Amino acid sequence: MALHRLSPLTVKTARPGRLCDGAGLYLYVSLNPKTGDFWKSWVYRFQSNGRARTMGLGNLNDVSLQEARERAAAARKLHKDGQDPIEARKAARTAKRLEPAKAMTFDQCAEAYIADSAGWRSVRHTVQWTETLKRYASPVIGSMPVAQIDVSLVIKALQPIWTSKPITASRVRQRIQSVLDWATASGFRQGDNPAKWQSHLENLLPPLSNIRKVKHLAALPHAEVAAFLADLRKRPDLAARALEFTILTAARSREVLGARWSEIDFDQRGWTVPAERTKAHREHRVPLSTRALEILKGVPRTGDKIFRLTHSEMWELVHSNLTVHGFRSTFRDWCAEQTNFPREIVEAALGHVVGDETERAWRDDGLETRRRLMDAWSRSCMKPVAEGVRADV
Repeated sequence: MALHRLSPLTVKTARPGRLCDGAGLYLYVSLNPKTGDFWKSWVYRFQSNGRARTMGLGNLNDVSLQEARERAAAARKLHKDGQDPIEARKAARTAKRLEPAKAMTFDQCAEAYIADSAGWRSVRHTVQWTETLKRYASPVIGSMPVAQIDVSLVIKALQPIWTSKPITASRVRQRIQSVLDWATASGFRQGDNPAKWQSHLENLLPPLSNIRKVKHLAALPHAEVAAFLADLRKRPDLAARALEFTILTAARSREVLGARWSEIDFDQRGWTVPAERTKAHREHRVPLSTRALEILKGVPRTGDKIFRLTHSEMWELVHSNLTVHGFRSTFRDWCAEQTNFPREIVEAALGHVVGDETERAWRDDGLETRRRLMDAWSRSCMKPVAEGVRADV
């Protein structure tokens, strides 16, 4: 097979037609009827699966004879190796176009993952994911291309809270792992997930179970609640009022932060939490103490939502070794140690389902009994019940 048949002079003076340089490289020359100029372009011709194929290599103005020979040689090598050089070039161009997409940051992937997770049951779940990742992961890995995130970066994000906030740290790790799994499945990164625990981070970080046993105290002793609330009342912000209201009603934080003015009946001194916002998926009636009503009356009305806050704004008011949810345990302990209210009444006040007993507690007489219970709890929160004095039914 003869190669390099053409010379620079031959190329320069070529007239319309097809000139072969050898081994599939051709110079195509055509006349532009409008200007009378010649169009000269390079092509590489080859056979693929029994059919002739023509691959453009560029025009003479941009690609010299030597460059055309180099491009043809590269195409021949691909063809010899069993690849179609035209398809290979298309794939390379596609990969280049996709390169910016593959450089997606962790924050971008997290946003896309959360948006894709439309099956989550509540808005609260979405808010929690967004807030925890923004607060703990984003400062370290948020702006980084997700493909570059490794074990050292994951540990850097987790270490500041691993021992001080073990439950939060565990959730953050799981959420980082989920986002990175999504990124891998979406083609934005490759390899093992640096945030996985088993046979991975468990070898680099202390087990959270051990940390929780030593350091995590989820509930404040009920004898200390009055002092805690006295300090809390010194704060003028809405988050402090929301937390106090949460403690006084023994409600879940998501129920309080989702509360609407339309759910409050000031005349009947009650709050009706709709079924879709309760864990038990049933309507929950909450009797409101005098102090709980005072809190509501002091909140400015700007729309139907009462407390326009995020969970993190309220959580920040709680000591690092406590949780907002832990005050429900405090309330239960107080009920058991300082009152003689029946267990089913206490469970109903917490919005729990305990078979037929709770069903009976939802009757009007159960509601009024719970009202006395919540009034007693409110008085205790204002001033602790003296040791040995029990609140009566």
